[in-house]
Amino acid sequence: MMRPALFRSIRRAPAWHTARLAASTLLPRNAATVGAARYKSTHIDMITGEPTELLSDIQPGRLVVTKNEHPTPPPPSSTLVFGHTFTDHMLTIPWDTTNGWGEPHIKPYGPLQLEPSSSVLHYAQTLFEGMKAYHTVDGRLLMFRPDMNMKRMNRSAERIALPNFNGEGLLELIKQLVRIDRHWVPKEPGHSLYIRPTLIANQRAIGVTPPNEALLFVILSPVGPYFPKPVTLYATTEFIRAAPGGTGSFKLGVNYAPAVMPQKMVAEKGYSQNLWLHGPEHYLTEVGTMNMFVVFKLEDGTIEVVTPPLDGMILPGVTRDSVLQLLRDHVSGSQTLKGLPQKLKITERPVTMKEVQDASRAGNLVELFGAGTAAVISPVHQIGYQGEDIPIPTGDGGMGDVARTIREQLVGIQWGQIAHPWSVSVDE
Repeated sequence: MMRPALFRSIRRAPAWHTARLAASTLLPRNAATVGAARYKSTHIDMITGEPTELLSDIQPGRLVVTKNEHPTPPPPSSTLVFGHTFTDHMLTIPWDTTNGWGEPHIKPYGPLQLEPSSSVLHYAQTLFEGMKAYHTVDGRLLMFRPDMNMKRMNRSAERIALPNFNGEGLLELIKQLVRIDRHWVPKEPGHSLYIRPTLIANQRAIGVTPPNEALLFVILSPVGPYFPKPVTLYATTEFIRAAPGGTGSFKLGVNYAPAVMPQKMVAEKGYSQNLWLHGPEHYLTEVGTMNMFVVFKLEDGTIEVVTPPLDGMILPGVTRDSVLQLLRDHVSGSQTLKGLPQKLKITERPVTMKEVQDASRAGNLVELFGAGTAAVISPVHQIGYQGEDIPIPTGDGGMGDVARTIREQLVGIQWGQIAHPWSVSVDE
């Protein structure tokens, strides 16, 4: 049974020249009408100043569930390949400019029905998120900071003129989907259930315009462990991932396809991933599809952890934010972490390949690692740059002290071994 909940809503009006009011409203209802209650938002037309028609937001109380009559048993966890196996059910929620968000439907996993003229197929109007559910040793199912994914998903939607939505409402529906397919969440250490919410434009017309129809869907995939062995990077000067004023800070499909060919190129050169650079100064931006951190030793012995700032080109990663918060908590003394140095400095600033190169030659480059949902923390042991392979220290076991300490803390929180507000129960 769905639990009644009050969700604040933010909804885009039918006309695309409208602005949202600062506050949303929830129409009155009582417990007997929870299933039929509609969450609404008021908008004002920027040209006329008049209120526009109210549109429906995502409503967990309207959920319809159609069980899969031919479920498949989960395969052995040892056979899992990332992103190739999917659970028995999926969630779909339609949207249009006339009615807003329609009826959420959990139904058997299967093909989507799209017109050949659908906007997403021509203009890449699509965005997605990556999240995970973890099976703890005491039988609980946990998610890690899912509210951050909902906020980023809404921000990405705005960037490509797709509809915003009630993030709390979508999260409740995702929890319900995971609960239905909870037997698909692997119990083996290091395994998890990958959650992929996606939003696409499916207007049935050719033309570059805000769509009059969209579809939000969520699929689930059990995945195996990612062992954080050190990787080699190729500092790419031939291509860039993003540019100022572009879409690099949003999780859009259009950002990923152009990276496939450069990734193929670096693999042929014998490297694991691209290290994306920007500008004639060769500023470091991201590692493959991960945020990155560089650790330097300063003249007074202080250890400085540097990550590029969120300047519009860098994706605001959930793991990136978590790493920064843990490091700052250590520095402030609110929660010290054994394994981190006492003299620690956390900096969000630009860093160039010349600075990395010079630090390596001077013996002041301590470590470098990527941070993201899939790997959590991924250490780097070598960077190929302009014909030179720059060695990166990795310490005992292939991971430096900062990377190892932060990874252990994050994994402990994700798996419920360390109590923390970032852990969100699927069953609550």
